[in-house]
Amino acid sequence: MTPPPGTAPDARTALARAGLPWSRVASCTPVGGGTYNTVLRVVTTDGTRLVLKLPPPAHAPALSYERSLLTGEFTYFRQAAALRDIPVPAVVHHGPHGQGTSGAHLLMTERPGESWHTLSDTLTAAERPRLRRSLGRILARAHTVTGPGFGYPGESVGALSPRWRPAFTAMLEAVLVDAERYSVRLPVPAGRVRAALRAAASALDEVRTPALVHFDLWEGNVLLHGAPGTREVSGIVDAERMFWGDPLAELPSLDILGAAEDEPGLMAGYFGGRAAPLDDAARTRIRLYRTYLYLIMLVETVPRGASAENVAWLRTHVTPALERTVAALPS
Repeated sequence: MTPPPGTAPDARTALARAGLPWSRVASCTPVGGGTYNTVLRVVTTDGTRLVLKLPPPAHAPALSYERSLLTGEFTYFRQAAALRDIPVPAVVHHGPHGQGTSGAHLLMTERPGESWHTLSDTLTAAERPRLRRSLGRILARAHTVTGPGFGYPGESVGALSPRWRPAFTAMLEAVLVDAERYSVRLPVPAGRVRAALRAAASALDEVRTPALVHFDLWEGNVLLHGAPGTREVSGIVDAERMFWGDPLAELPSLDILGAAEDEPGLMAGYFGGRAAPLDDAARTRIRLYRTYLYLIMLVETVPRGASAENVAWLRTHVTPALERTVAALPS
C-alpha cells in the first residue's frame, strides 16, 4: 500500500503510536474538505474504517486560535462521547501537540453517512424540519457538558478563564490582531468591533457556565444516514473550532448567513418545545459571536491561501453580513 505523498512519515508514526502498525493498513487516502489539518481515511486489513488528522508544520501560517486545534477536537469528541447518545466519532488515540508536529495527531472512528451539505438537494420537504429539530435536541444534550473554564482547551489565545467576558475578549482580540498581522482589510473598523465588545460587557457577564460549543456546525459537518425520507443525523464531525463558552455561540454556524435563533424547528428541538423569546442581551451576544465567526472566515483566507473563487464568495456574502451584524451592535 502506497501512502499519500508527503504524509507517510507522520501517518506511519501516528498509527504506530496508536498501536496500528503499517502492515495492518489496507489503505490511507486523503479526505477532501479540510482546510487546516490534513485528514486521512484509514482502512485496516480487517475492514475497520478510521479517520486520522495531522496538523500542519509548526511554521505554517495560521490564525492565533488555530494553534493546538487538535486538542480542542479531542476534547469535544471525548466529552460528547461520554454522554453516549451524541453521534460523534470515538477517539482511538490522541497525540498531544506538545510532542511536536510528528507526534500531534488524532485518530478516531469514522461515522456512517454523508454530509448534510452533499445530500441537501435530495431531502424531502418533511425531512429538513425534522432533521433540524433532531439537531437541536442533540446540541441541547451536548451543551449539558460543562468545562473547567472559558476559552479554547489548547489555550492558544490565553489560559482558560473563570469568566466568559475576558475569555471571549481574548478570542475576538486575537483575530483582530491576526487581521493586522496578515494585512487583511476588514469591511468594518477594528475599533468599531472593540467598542461593541465593551458596550456588551454586561450581556457577556450573564454567562456563568462554560458549555461544550462546537462552533462550526454548518451542513458540511453534520452527517446524515438512512433511506431518503427517513434519514437521521448520524454524525457531528470536525470539531476543530470548539471552545468552552456560551451555548448561544453555537447558533451562528448553524445558519451562516441567516439567523438560526429565529428558526422555529431548530429552537423547538433545542428547548424541547418550551422556547422562550430571546431577550436583548442574548441577541447582542449572538451578534458578537456572529461577528467573530465572520471575522475568522475573512481573515483566514490569507494564511490558508484561499482560492479566488472562495474570496469572491466571501466578499459577496460575508462582507455585507458582517457589516449588517456590526451595525446592529451597541457602541
